[in-house]
This record gives sequence, structure tokens and C-alpha cells, in this order.
Amino acid sequence: MKGVEILKSRYKLILGYTGVILLGVSIAMLTPLLTIPFFSYKKLEIFAFIATAFFTAVIGFNLKKFVDKETNVTMSIQEGGIVVLLSWITTLILSALPFVISGQLNFVQAMFEVVSGYTTTGLSVVDVRETTHMVLLWRSVMQFLGGVGLVVIMLSAIIGPHGVGLYNAEARSDKLVPNIRKTTKMIMIIYVSYIIGGIILYVLAGMPIFDAINHSIAAVSTGGFSTKYESIGYYNSTTIELITIILMVLGTINFAAHAILWKGKVKEFLKIGEFKTMLFMFSLSIPLILFFTTKDMFESLSKSISAVSTTGFSTVGYTDWNDFGIFILVLMMIIGGGTGSTAGGIKQYRVYILFKSLWWNIKSYVFPRNVVKEYSVNRADGKFYISDKHIIEVCSVTTIYMIMFIISVVILMAHGYGMRESIFEIASCLSTVGLSIGITSPNAPNLVLIIETIMMFLGRLEFIVVFYS
Repeated sequence: MKGVEILKSRYKLILGYTGVILLGVSIAMLTPLLTIPFFSYKKLEIFAFIATAFFTAVIGFNLKKFVDKETNVTMSIQEGGIVVLLSWITTLILSALPFVISGQLNFVQAMFEVVSGYTTTGLSVVDVRETTHMVLLWRSVMQFLGGVGLVVIMLSAIIGPHGVGLYNAEARSDKLVPNIRKTTKMIMIIYVSYIIGGIILYVLAGMPIFDAINHSIAAVSTGGFSTKYESIGYYNSTTIELITIILMVLGTINFAAHAILWKGKVKEFLKIGEFKTMLFMFSLSIPLILFFTTKDMFESLSKSISAVSTTGFSTVGYTDWNDFGIFILVLMMIIGGGTGSTAGGIKQYRVYILFKSLWWNIKSYVFPRNVVKEYSVNRADGKFYISDKHIIEVCSVTTIYMIMFIISVVILMAHGYGMRESIFEIASCLSTVGLSIGITSPNAPNLVLIIETIMMFLGRLEFIVVFYS
């Protein structure tokens, strides 16, 4: 009987914190209404946001009642995973309702759009030339929430021992300080500071304030939703492109590494293996694409460099690129950004560990068998000693990623698309990049959009969290 009571209390805890997250989401749903004094809208569109926000708040409020503040139990990572999974799925479905109620998208398209937003992918089936400012801002709000993580945002308001399980389940391990609540607040400060700084720089560069807000959020969150059909290329400004590149690079770096940089510990920051991997990727990929793909296509160096940015912003199309350039872009998308950052992909840290473990394995054949070696890498949280179990975990995530990648590519090819296009589009979805070679569009078949939606979702939450839950 006691076991049943314990089980009930665990379920109540899960439902309660799911309610807390949904209450936060309901407030976020009202932010697009801030544009009403400045732009005109149809009553149905305004009603769609108000009704959805109210419905979400009602659900969240009723679920929150299950939380007993006096309960002093620690939430496990598995339970945290269930909260993350449940809150994400519920949030995605509810966030799609404004698109459906206002008649702008059907349900499949709406789900694709919100998953693309929350996962900070940036692929879109919305025609920004015909949609309203309210929808444009809502797309950016979704990327803001998804970039730093729904749970991380809501954790800022949560007191108690439950935070650790939730935080780790959000596919994060970048504890900036020992206290989880302080960590989430510091992440929020860093994240919002970069966005505000980006807005100021964009405005100074001549971008309208509304566009500046949307593009700064999209760049730092590595989302890529733009208010312009031509994306960043619309402005034809080297300064704006440079600002965007800086914001995207900041977004792809681990938040724990940002904290080290903010403390002025530049030497420690430069020693981080993940950061060195990112520099190596840029130093290798940019010259290769510049000289073997884009040097004869674009009139300036800035456009060539901007073309390799993989947030989803672009100044050029990719349909005319040669196979070499597409291969390099796909490779960069698969590797992705830093762990604990807003970027997707296998993650630079895992790739770094894979290569280091390969090197260590080769060295083991040289050393005498009785020599015991301890291997370590420099991470944002200090020197980390690598165990065999840790290497197996890294290999497991990488293997699952590649299996899902291959299956999805095969499905798209079976649907009639070419191998080149299928590989590019799935890499973009699974790594939440947002670049498209032409498959993703409002006219894309529902099955294709569904496959891409699933890949974006799995790529953002990471496979182990989803499957383990």
C-alpha cells in the first residue's frame, strides 16, 4: 500500500511541474499581442492567441495543483525526462493552435512550424511576405523559449531539489555554479544579454527595430527564422552579416564556457576542447568552401563566409552549389554546436571525445600492457577524466543519430527525392540547422513534413532522453 502511495506522489510531481511549465508558456503566448498598438490584425487572429493562451493557462493551473511544496523528494533524471517530454509535446500541440484557429496553416504544417521554432531549426512553411507581425513575433518567441530550453526558463522560478533531474533531462550538464537555480538564472542573464546586445547592434547598423528583435533572437538561439523572404541577404549589408555571424557563433558555444569568459578567464576558455574543435571546424570548412565552391559564385568574401553559417540565416541559395560544398555543409551540420548551447547536431564535444578516444586507443598499443593511463579532457567545468562508460555513452548517442539519419534519408528518397537533397534536408532537420535545398515548403507532402518534424524533435531533445523516458 505504501508503494502505491509513493508511486502516486511521483506521478503528481511529474504532472505538477508539467503544469508549471505550461503556465509559463501561456504567458509567452500573450507576447505577440504587444504588437497590436503598432499593427492592424484580423479579430480571428487576435482571438486565436488569447483563446490558446487561456486554454493553456487553465491546463497548467490545474496540473500545478498536484505539486506539494512540502514534499522533499529528489526528482530522478528519468522522472525529469518524463516531465521534459510531456511538457514539450503538450507545449508543441498547444502552440500550433493559433496557426490552425486563424486558418493560416493546417495541423501538420502548424506542428512542423512550431517544432521548427522550439527546436531552433528555422525551417518554415510560413510565407513571411503574406503573414502578420503577430505571427512573426510568435515564431521568434518560440525560438527564444526553445533556444535556452523550456525547462531551463521555468527552473528559474522553481525552488527545491527537483531541479537537478529536470535540468539534466533537458539534455544539459553545463552547471555554471553548484546551485541549479543559480545556474539557470545565470544562463538566462547571458542569453538575454546577448539578445539585447544584438538588437542594439542591428539597430545601429540600420535594421528596423521589429526586424532587429526577431533577428537577434533567431541568431543567438541559432534558430534562423527571419522576417524577410530573402533572410539576412535582404539587407545587403556586410555589417549586418558580420553581426549575425558573431551572434550565431556565441549561440553555438556552451553556456558554461560563456560563464568562464564573462569571468575574464580567457586562458581557461581557450583550453576547452569543444572550443578548439569549433575553431578547427571553421578554419577547415570556410577555406575549403570558399575556394572549391563559392569563389566564382559570389562577388565578395563576406558573402562566401556568410554562406557557410548554419543557423538557418542565409545570404544565398544552395541549389547551385557543387557536391563538394554540399558535403562540407552536411558534415558541419551533423557535427553541430557545443553541448549545453542553443545549437543541435551530434555536438562538438562528442566528436572531440570520439577522436581523442581513437587516438588513446592507438597509443595503448604502443605502451606496455602493465602501464595504467588516465585520460582527461578540458571542459568548461574543468578537467574531466574520461571513463570507458562515458565513451560508450558518446558512441551510443552518435550511433543512434546516424541510424535515424539513414532511415530518414531512405524515406525521403523512397518518396521520390534525390539522395543529395534528402541527405541535406535530413541533416538540417536532425541537427536543427534550418537550411533547405528546396524540399521543405508549404507545398511539401504531409509525410515529408511529418518525418522532418520527428527528426527536429529527436534532434533537439536528444535521443537518450526521449528513449530513456
